[in-house]
Order: sequence, then structure tokens, then C-alpha cells
Amino acid sequence: MSDPENYSQQMKSKGGMSRVFKALSYTWDGLKAAAQHEEAFKQELYIIVPLSIAAWFVPVPIIERALLFSVLQLILIVELINSAIEANTDHISLERHPLAKRAKDMGSAAVFLAIVIAIACWTCVLWQHFQKAA
Repeated sequence: MSDPENYSQQMKSKGGMSRVFKALSYTWDGLKAAAQHEEAFKQELYIIVPLSIAAWFVPVPIIERALLFSVLQLILIVELINSAIEANTDHISLERHPLAKRAKDMGSAAVFLAIVIAIACWTCVLWQHFQKAA
């Protein structure tokens, strides 16, 4: 690895349809890794998968259904990013360090805020729906 730029070019995808299929393969690998190794991701899946399905049957306008579904997916997206930060931090060093703690805590805070957003959206949509129905 004497020439970092040459190495970088070798690692880059060349494009085309093979790139799309490789990207899908990497995506699937990432989802499997999260489901196998990340307890928080597994716990969130137990709640988010049924709610994601239920979101499409709530009798509200389609844009609100999309919102209900999307905010749940946002939680998973942020959890995946948080897990990536944690894995990378642990890869660098398992030694306790204030910057590693800060990175992990910030990732955790991001997940929490995504959950707050989802709860707020679901509460507002359902409140409005059931208030009209009453």
C-alpha cells in the first residue's frame, strides 16, 4: 500500500449494473449484521415491523400513512448509523476514552431523538384522527 491514491482507486466501484447489485448485497449484509449483533436493533425491529405494517391500515390520508411509516424507518436508519459509529469506535480501540464515549453517547442521543420524533408524529396523527371520529 505504498500509493494510497492508487489503492483508493482500486477499491472504488467501476459502476454499471454490477455496482447496483453489489450495493444491494452490501445493504443486505449490513441489515443482517445489525439484526445478528445489535440488541437495540433487534428490539426496535420487534416494535417497528408490526407498526410499519399497521401504518398502512390506519384510516388516514395517504400522506399521513407515509409519515407514520417513514418516521419508524428513520429510527432504524439512525440506529444503523449509531451501530456503525460504535463498531468503528470499538475497532479503533476498546480502551475507554472520553472521545469514544462522546461519539457513542451522541449516537445514542440521535436514536433517542428519532424515537421522540416518531412518537410525536404517531401521537399527532392518531390524536387528530380519533378526535375527528369522536
